[in-house]
Amino acid sequence: MYKIIFTLFCTLILMKGSTQTVIALYNGEIPGSIKGNEKEEKNTDASGMIRYGKVSEPTLEIHLPPAGKANGAAVVIVPGGGYHIVSYTNEGTDIAAEFNKMGVAAFILKYRLPSDAIMKDKTTGPLQDAQQALKVVRSRAKEWSLDINKVGIIGFSAGGHLASTAGTHFNKSYTENKEKTNLRPDFMILVYPVISLSDSLMHKGSRDNLLGTNPSASLITEFSNELQITPQTPPTMLIHSADDKTVKIANSLVFYENLLKNNVSAEMHLYPKGGHGYGIRPNRSPDHWTDRVEHWLKGLGMIK
Repeated sequence: MYKIIFTLFCTLILMKGSTQTVIALYNGEIPGSIKGNEKEEKNTDASGMIRYGKVSEPTLEIHLPPAGKANGAAVVIVPGGGYHIVSYTNEGTDIAAEFNKMGVAAFILKYRLPSDAIMKDKTTGPLQDAQQALKVVRSRAKEWSLDINKVGIIGFSAGGHLASTAGTHFNKSYTENKEKTNLRPDFMILVYPVISLSDSLMHKGSRDNLLGTNPSASLITEFSNELQITPQTPPTMLIHSADDKTVKIANSLVFYENLLKNNVSAEMHLYPKGGHGYGIRPNRSPDHWTDRVEHWLKGLGMIK
């Protein structure tokens, strides 16, 4: 009983010590945007989980760990939602709290959802936001006491597709970058990710929302990220469950295989059960996967 009380006390202290604020992702005009009448939607279900729809004004929610806990590492968190919604709680704020426990600063990206109504090119709009998030974190690293060489990205489901796109398309800047800020994540963590947009592996909703219902073969290839891996792709950890009925586990398998072919450091944890979309929710998340992440980050030298 005393152990439980002590643990709760420590958790409350940790929560009190961390700080959160929300900032606009861009100062001024949002690149590639079209002014429309769509209004952002915020939905909260019976369990308190928040989901956003029709996002047209992207933000970063900043979660800094307590000063005594911080180690200089940072991660951009990209929630999933099939490029239709942003699953903000279980794949956003819950995850930020876990990284803060590790001493890692966390930045939740509420990215624009692809839409011809608000974007000149909906295929690259989300990627612009992911690159801008990495740019903002690195450009303000001194302010937040961060190491610019320890800035990674984590993505879930379709957010895993966006995160892996950021990790495989960083040589081309899709956002304004006169300062030539490094847009390459230093590490990637992909949790039940959509990787491929090929006919055999795709999550149809994600592909339709991002590329349209009749994409060209070249566009499918460009955004099938298992085909975009090079030796410069960041070290990657993959998390997936065999019973995932939403995103085929083969997405993680093919990405891992091609990472190895390119001599990229990679680790993969596959679980027999867990399904899809579990985040770190009690009784759904398999085998404390965030513990595996912490151990992996220590092995990379990102945290101590």
